[in-house]
Amino acid sequence: MDDKHMQIGEVAARTELSLRTIRHYEETGLVIPSARSQGGFRLYTENDVQRLMVIRRMKPLGFTLDQMRDLLDATDRLDHEPGPEAGERNALLDRVREYEQAATEQVEKLRIQLARAEDFAATLGARLHQTPSASS
Repeated sequence: MDDKHMQIGEVAARTELSLRTIRHYEETGLVIPSARSQGGFRLYTENDVQRLMVIRRMKPLGFTLDQMRDLLDATDRLDHEPGPEAGERNALLDRVREYEQAATEQVEKLRIQLARAEDFAATLGARLHQTPSASS
């Protein structure tokens, strides 16, 4: 992985998260800047950006900060070299599967909500396009 360091502004632009949100995720321990510049600026790597993207994708699906932390912990442990022994690896994969299933269920709920919202908007649009009767 590229270990080029980015300042928080570049990370915010890449992730479409606000500086405040990134700092909040830092305060809660979800993402920790990989380094600090001599002037004390937060410095992030591509791995940090990828963590923030996972968080950004989980948020609209209703996952809590604790759930985000749990999933990131599981994926970090799976990605760590050397990898976990077989029993731990299977347990971690089960955790990731539970999040995948929860995400899939939430996506389906959102699809239903979106279909209802689109139907509602179409109903309103049709209502506006009805020719009003002339009453003069």
